[in-house]
Amino acid sequence: MATMNFGGIEEQVVTRAEFPLEKAKETLKNEVIAVIGYGVQGPGQALNLKDNGFNVIVGQRKNSKTWDKAVADGWVPGKDLFEIEEACQKGTIIQFLLSDAGQISVWPTVKRNLTAGKALYFSHGFGITYNDRTGIVPPADVDVILVAPKGSGTSLRRLFLEGRGLNSSYAIYQDATGKAKDRVVALGVGIGSGYLFETTFKKEVYSDLTGERGTLMGAIQGIFAAQYQTLRENGHTPSEAFNETVEELSQSLMPLIAENGMDWMYANCSTTAQRGALDWWKKFRDATLPVFQSLYEEVKTGREAQISIDSNSKPDYRVKLEAELKELRESEMWKAGEVVRNLRPERSKE
Repeated sequence: MATMNFGGIEEQVVTRAEFPLEKAKETLKNEVIAVIGYGVQGPGQALNLKDNGFNVIVGQRKNSKTWDKAVADGWVPGKDLFEIEEACQKGTIIQFLLSDAGQISVWPTVKRNLTAGKALYFSHGFGITYNDRTGIVPPADVDVILVAPKGSGTSLRRLFLEGRGLNSSYAIYQDATGKAKDRVVALGVGIGSGYLFETTFKKEVYSDLTGERGTLMGAIQGIFAAQYQTLRENGHTPSEAFNETVEELSQSLMPLIAENGMDWMYANCSTTAQRGALDWWKKFRDATLPVFQSLYEEVKTGREAQISIDSNSKPDYRVKLEAELKELRESEMWKAGEVVRNLRPERSKE
């Protein structure tokens, strides 16, 4: 492991320098990795493992859209694509990558195929952390491990194909074989992680649920909507309001922050922008801090988990979800965004 200094705080991380791909392949040379689920994380992780030379198979429901997607991606029925039960039987490492609701539903099938010495792998700590609500309690004679890429499966695959990596956290919940650490790190390297940092199942799900509801999705949409509405109410056109709210941030400033940090981005903006940003950021922090503290408490108590379980298990869940997404999609701000994206130079047909 390498010691990294994060603003004066030292942290142990695993990089590909000390745990290269060849070491990962040697570690897992006798394993059959069964990726269960081919929705959000499944395709990226399975394809990256396959391209990196690991023995990987996919388990998915037959005659489903995701089964067809797996076939389209090159997985062959009867060779490396199987029904979920058969894949679980064949796998020595079962990567349980269904949605949280899907994991609850399929858990009995997975559990009866977790024979001694196998490993149960997650990319989200939800099922284990809230097992009093999900019922996912693994047998004591299997390893229970986690690798959580800090991004979508689509991003994991795209960066892999570009020769780059997406950073991931890893955790060990249960080490029944004494090999859990090597297994989890090798899998993290195999799926194409940039570097790996240690966490726990509980910390992973707390940070993940907070992030999704916060700066990654919920808070950013809320801030976008508030600024866009303020500009529109003061006479700015949809184009001006959208460009100033979303387009400049996503197309110009966020890439600079990703490459060089917020301080560098500040230093390379106008002095007027610098002054305003420095004066106002603490006001936004102070205004939103109580919301984030309340959000974290809701996650920690399990109330957010229960809301998700209850909502996602209802038979009309998909219908209601689509209605909410439609409202978002057809809002003036995101209709303006559709027009703006089509006007970007790289999308021009001229």
